[in-house]
Amino acid sequence: MVDVSAKTITQRSARAEGFVAMAPATLALVETGTAKKGDVLATARLAGIMAAKKTHELIPLCHPLAITGASVDFQASREPCGLYVTAEVKVAGQTGVEMEALTAVSIACLTIYDMLKAADKTMTLSGIRLIEKTGGRSGNFRAERRSER
Repeated sequence: MVDVSAKTITQRSARAEGFVAMAPATLALVETGTAKKGDVLATARLAGIMAAKKTHELIPLCHPLAITGASVDFQASREPCGLYVTAEVKVAGQTGVEMEALTAVSIACLTIYDMLKAADKTMTLSGIRLIEKTGGRSGNFRAERRSER
């Protein structure tokens, strides 16, 4: 594990995104709240936030962090058909939260798949990436705008 004890505590944040492609009928289940397993977005949001908090348990050599904020949001898309998933994680710490944001998105996407797999086994997950980070020695980063898939 990298020694970050000499680093200054600063405000840091990271945002990540991903996409779950699905059939129009599957997206309709999400939007109408009629998926058999329950509220897809509420479950995926909670799973993503919980995953951000447990990133250090899932990925070797990640530091355990006292996360000060975590959110997971969704945007429905008709073309391509599916859900864009975005996570933002914040910390006042000595190391960044990029892995926490990426983990939150990944687990939220996987949860969407799990909640809807009975209706649509052809769903795919794609485009999981860091889109922005602030703070730290390396400074700020912002990815180019997402391309329509």
